[in-house]
Amino acid sequence: MSGEELRSIRHAWLLGGGLTSAICLVNVLSLHHDAPRLGALAPAVWEASSALATLVVFAIPAAVALWTARSLPRGWQVAVAHLGAVVAYSALHVAGFVALRKLAYLGLFHEHYVFGDLSSEFPYEFRKDMMSYGLASILFYLSLRRGRQQAASLVAPALPTFDIQDGARLVRVPIDQILAVRSAGNYVEFVLADSRRPLMRTPLAAIQSDLSEHGFVRSHRSWLVNKAKVTGLRPEGSGDYAVELGDLEAPLSRRFPEALATLRG
Repeated sequence: MSGEELRSIRHAWLLGGGLTSAICLVNVLSLHHDAPRLGALAPAVWEASSALATLVVFAIPAAVALWTARSLPRGWQVAVAHLGAVVAYSALHVAGFVALRKLAYLGLFHEHYVFGDLSSEFPYEFRKDMMSYGLASILFYLSLRRGRQQAASLVAPALPTFDIQDGARLVRVPIDQILAVRSAGNYVEFVLADSRRPLMRTPLAAIQSDLSEHGFVRSHRSWLVNKAKVTGLRPEGSGDYAVELGDLEAPLSRRFPEALATLRG
């Protein structure tokens, strides 16, 4: 298991153990109140043995929940898995608490513990175990799903990149490292934040269609600028501006009023 899966299962196990312990205590108090002649020791042995066995067989719903979360099986596969798991869960739970009670009775009361007729007692325990298994399965599954969601939220999204075919060489750069793109005859020149200026043989209009969705604005017939990198706008007279991108300046023509509105926005 991954560390995130292990943490999720541990949290669900602890929660399930807390609920089981609370139910165990309530049952002991109820039995002592309803049948005081039994004393408190015998009910404590019954409930504690059942609780301990339950904590062990929690491994079964935990395994099914882990398989479900990882594999995303079909509905019928989940149903078959749960059907087999709940039978195993109940059988091991009953076998576990009977063995613990036999040991406790010999040590504390010096007598043998009698479970009763298996044909009648096991169906009674199975009905209770179905509820216990169902609750445990829900706890483990929800804990695993929550853990995965939290882990996914901590993973930084991958930065979009752009491939520049500079002659025979492919230059792959993060979009946010491109300050501007300018037309250079039959080529376009990419002005990068690290001062590199790779060339690519393509019209500026083609690059504009690729980069406009990433916030690039056509500021001049020969220039595209990255809006996210704009540090200032300086008027140059007659409606023209200089777009400041750190140490780089690009022209903003009055013929592109929509670019001015966008960069001011």
